[in-house]
Order: sequence, then structure tokens, then C-alpha cells
Amino acid sequence: MKSIAIRVVLKSLFVVGVLGALGSGDSYAAFPDKPVKYIIPFAPGGESDIAGRFQQLVFKKKFNQELIIESKPGAGGALAWSQTNTFPGDGYTWMSTNLPHLVLQPMEGVVQYKTEDIQNVCFYHYTPDAIVVRTESPFKTYQDVVKAAKAMPGAVTIAGSGTNSANHVATERFNGVAGVKTTYVPFKGTGDLVASLIGGHVSMAMSYVTLAIAQKSTTRMLAVATENRHPQFPDVPTFKELGIDWVDGAYRGIALPKSATPELRKQVSDICLDINKDPDFRKRMADGGFELVDIGVDKMQAFMAERTKAYTEVAKRMGLMK
Repeated sequence: MKSIAIRVVLKSLFVVGVLGALGSGDSYAAFPDKPVKYIIPFAPGGESDIAGRFQQLVFKKKFNQELIIESKPGAGGALAWSQTNTFPGDGYTWMSTNLPHLVLQPMEGVVQYKTEDIQNVCFYHYTPDAIVVRTESPFKTYQDVVKAAKAMPGAVTIAGSGTNSANHVATERFNGVAGVKTTYVPFKGTGDLVASLIGGHVSMAMSYVTLAIAQKSTTRMLAVATENRHPQFPDVPTFKELGIDWVDGAYRGIALPKSATPELRKQVSDICLDINKDPDFRKRMADGGFELVDIGVDKMQAFMAERTKAYTEVAKRMGLMK
């Protein structure tokens, strides 16, 4: 009887010890324990791809697992987003997401998903809108662009990444605040439009600070949608300095399939925000022109409501809402 009692006590202590170990220390102890697939819905070389590869480095360092990036471009991101909920909801497939794309594309009515179908768990940065021209461009200032656009309605061509995207929204916003009419020229991704811009096939690009940094030797930035002047471009005015209330850009985040549990969504959200805290990651992002934000799953509903309201106003000007 005594030996049985001892075995029971030892078994109880073992169970308590295991449970205590699981409930203490690193909250990611059980996840991830194998590689995670990270789908980027745009071609390699664009902002989503670059930011994802920065995350990839930190993920490997923190969890000793691979974050495997898979590019799935098509329909301005809609091809991949329409497939999000076909993947297992076990946390090992992440979908890179973008705003305003997720709000505007369904308004057009030709994509195979609805905004509410995409379960975002975090938004971790945005890239500020920026007007960028090639170095040889006759446009030296924002005012030069406005003057030319007013003199020749529709003649000024503006390159951007995707249709019903952040670049498209920013172009329509520019048309509205400047009182001009331009022609928007969509490309599959930021990487694709660079050659056209530098080659002089378009008048300018409505892009981001990231492009201006990456192409600093061949382009010139004329205005940027940040609160303060960017440290790498101290001579470039903000839109606010030009008298325009414009601080915005493209937000990027991560979504999981709808079948993922609330607990798993919270866990991936925490991983995303934890990566944001890494000093090396923060430096790479800042040097690249990315502005970090910390929108976790707990803030998602309010954030999406605020963004949807803002994009809906632009959608009316774009003719997406009847």
C-alpha cells in the first residue's frame, strides 16, 4: 500500500511540474514547432515582400523556425486573399494583408472575397504616401506637378501599384486636393513600376518613402504624407506643410484563416507585435522608410471601422459606390 501511495504522489508531482512548465516562461513554448508559410500576395521586390523578409530574420532568431515566404501575385492581391480561408487554421499559414485594398476591392464587386472574410490579427506598419519623379523630370516641386496637371488635364500620368490600392487612393486624393485630373497607370507591384518611372514612360509615381529611399540615386521625392519631414529627406516638404491634411499610406498586416481559434489568433498577433519590438527589426524598417504601428487583434475591430470609414469617402470619388 505504501508503494502505491508513493507512486500516486510522484505522479501528481510530475503532472503539476509539467503543467507549471507549460504555463510559465515563454508563451510561445508550444508554437511554432515547425516552419510557417507566409504568403505575400504581390510580386517579389515590393514593400510587402521587403517587410516580410525583415520579419523572417527575427522569426528565425526568436523561434529557431523558418518563416517561408511564398509570393502569390495576381489581381492586386485579390487572388491570394480570396484563397485565405481555404488553408488550414492551425496557425502555420499566414496571409500578408494590405489596406486600403481589403476595403476597396470588394466594393468594386469583382473579387472573390468580402472585407469581413479576412480575419486580420495585426497591422504592424504603414508606408507613407509620397510623390516621386525621376531625377531628370522637369517637375522640381509639388507645385510644378499641380501646374502641369491643370494646364493639361489627363496628360500627367501617375504610376502606382495595383488598382483600388493605396497608390490608387492616394492618386485620387491628390486629384481632389489639387483640383486636377491625372491618368492613373497601375502596375502589378512597386517593383514593376520602377523601370517605367526611371525610363520616363510615366510622368511620376504615387508611391512611398520606401521607393524614394531604394531609388535615391535615380529619383526625387516632391512631397510626403508624414507628420514631420523624413530624416533621410530633410529638404522634402510634408503635405501638411503644403497646406494639405494628409498623413497616410499603405498599411500591412497578417491574417489567419477563419477556422483559426481566437486563442491562436491572439498568439500570432502577439508574435507579430513582439517582432516589432526587436531592435534590429526596428532599425531595418526605419532605414527602409517603414513607419511601425502596433495594431493587435484586441484593437482590430476599432481600427478596421476607422479605416473603412476613411476609405469609403475616397471610394465615392473613385466611383466605387453608387
